[in-house]
Parts: sequence; structure tokens; C-alpha cells
Amino acid sequence: MRITVFRRLMSEEFGAARAEMLSVDHVFSGLGGRTVEQALDDGVPAKEIWREVCAEFDVPAERR
Repeated sequence: MRITVFRRLMSEEFGAARAEMLSVDHVFSGLGGRTVEQALDDGVPAKEIWREVCAEFDVPAERR
């Protein structure tokens, strides 16, 4: 998954402002105690990050 697709999915699911806030502020244990932005900077694949976001926020399967 491309990062641009990941960001679009985040924005569609949470709204632009909340998606940005979650990416910067929310620490995910499933990402090793990192935020989305930290995980992306560390080279974690966007698809893996999206799966973790979906699990953390109970995103319905049809939108995963």
C-alpha cells in the first residue's frame, strides 16, 4: 500500500483533522509503542500500520 493511499484511508475513516491528530499523537502498542508517523519514518509498511489502526479503532471489515 502506498503512503498516499494510507493517508486517504485515514482521512476517509476519521476525517482530515482527526486523522492528522491520530497520526502524530496516538501511540500504538502494536507498532512497538510508536505513533503512525514514527512507524512510517522507521520504514514500517503502510499496510501493516493500517491494519493496526483498524484493529485499535474497530474499523469495520468492509472498510479495512
